[in-house]
Amino acid sequence: MNMLHLLRHAKSTAQDDVEDSERPLSRRGRDAARHVGKHLPATVGTLDLVLCSSARRTRETLDLVLAEFSPRPQSSIEDELYLASHKRLLTRLRRLGMRDVSVLLIGHNPGLHELAVGLADKNSTAFPKLAGGKFPTASVASFRVETDWSELGYKRHALVRYCAPDSLGGAQG
Repeated sequence: MNMLHLLRHAKSTAQDDVEDSERPLSRRGRDAARHVGKHLPATVGTLDLVLCSSARRTRETLDLVLAEFSPRPQSSIEDELYLASHKRLLTRLRRLGMRDVSVLLIGHNPGLHELAVGLADKNSTAFPKLAGGKFPTASVASFRVETDWSELGYKRHALVRYCAPDSLGGAQG
């Protein structure tokens, strides 16, 4: 059985004079990413691989959310994940190796949210919240994947956790 965790990057700044791919996290975004990072090891366990978009905001999110992991999991910064559609994300995930049992993907909406809704078993407890709303910044959706990665998306998978930073408890930052 594989585990897939989808994390939307934390809140970024809105700067007109900066290319979209180079927008940094805002102070609120850094605080939220640190907050998620404090809880992530306990909620997802060991990670074998982290796939991350090459955008600055996703790379900064990666550094902050992985700060509590020891040892730090292997990560791969990939241009093809920047603003990727759900189809492109699914194609990338289908190329994962057998030894990558627990994978975290850090990316962007709308592709990440569309992927999460498309993968989720509609009978999962958290499905209505995931499907009925948005996928806020620094939110995490975790799936139990009972197929090989190469078959990902051909059936629905149990959504075992869906939470935004404010639902993790404690102060953010």
